[in-house]
Amino acid sequence: MRRLIWLSVALALVIAYPLMFSTPFQQRLGALVLLYAIAASSWNIVGGYAGQVSVGHVVFFGCGAYAAMGAYAHFALSPMVGIPAGIVFSVLIAAVVGVPTLRLSGHYFSMATIAVAELARLIVTNTDYLGAAVGLSGPTVPRNVFDLSFISALPYYYLFLAILIITLGITWWMTNSRIGFYLRAIKDSERAARSLGAPASRTKLYAYMLSAGLTSVAGALYAMMFGFVDPESGLGILISVKMLIMAALGGAGLLFGPLVGAAILVPLEEISNSLLGGKGAGLTFVLYGAIIVLIARFQPGGILALIKRHLEKRGKAGETIVAAGASHAP
Repeated sequence: MRRLIWLSVALALVIAYPLMFSTPFQQRLGALVLLYAIAASSWNIVGGYAGQVSVGHVVFFGCGAYAAMGAYAHFALSPMVGIPAGIVFSVLIAAVVGVPTLRLSGHYFSMATIAVAELARLIVTNTDYLGAAVGLSGPTVPRNVFDLSFISALPYYYLFLAILIITLGITWWMTNSRIGFYLRAIKDSERAARSLGAPASRTKLYAYMLSAGLTSVAGALYAMMFGFVDPESGLGILISVKMLIMAALGGAGLLFGPLVGAAILVPLEEISNSLLGGKGAGLTFVLYGAIIVLIARFQPGGILALIKRHLEKRGKAGETIVAAGASHAP
């Protein structure tokens, strides 16, 4: 009951955020937090629950972004039409790439995903149909509401909030299903999980494909909000690093970990870029590197794990005090 109350309060605050902070910058910041929370939550399925640290998830992000912009640029359709296409392409790529790469473990898997991401970026950069280095643009003037081209960030905020709730619902369902138990067992010890009959290879591949499909939705939403996509904004390796750090900072393998990480990291990045202008990009890399070192050294479980451990200690301390008082009672 206490957890339900806290979740209700948190949801009410998130819904009321645009009403409490109504400037364009604050609304845009809130929309970006939710957008990156969707991407990081999608990454969390394979990186947090399965323990497969992918640094090439930007491939799926780019699939969604290019599919959305391509639907308008080549067929004059609503970018929304490109979302299902992006999901299909992402899942197919995940199936093809996942079969050989998921046989690897640890940093070997991470390096393989980086190689795939860089290969995809180079291919897109040299493909005229995908806009090459210039990229693809969406509708300059919204033709109808289905173009999802808004002047204000407010509609994007509530749209991203709805997609985030769906993403978290899918993640919650997955973690409480058989595949979720398999993934946790595989993360703890893949060899032990295999010895107990868990289909490790198939389970990791399914998680990878599900994560890819959800990540492509985040990419499509990103492209529709900004109205364009190019190799750097849609396939830059820094996007994968953001997903990874947000999940790890909040708590990889925890349902709300990516949201907490996005709520911390996105404002830091946006404020530094706003204050420092073009120089803020260099500071972003320094910030990411520092966060990775601090997490790895002091709190591998993330902020939510730290809070949970602190609350458990307080609970045990309270129980000890109550037990001591009872033992000295007449």
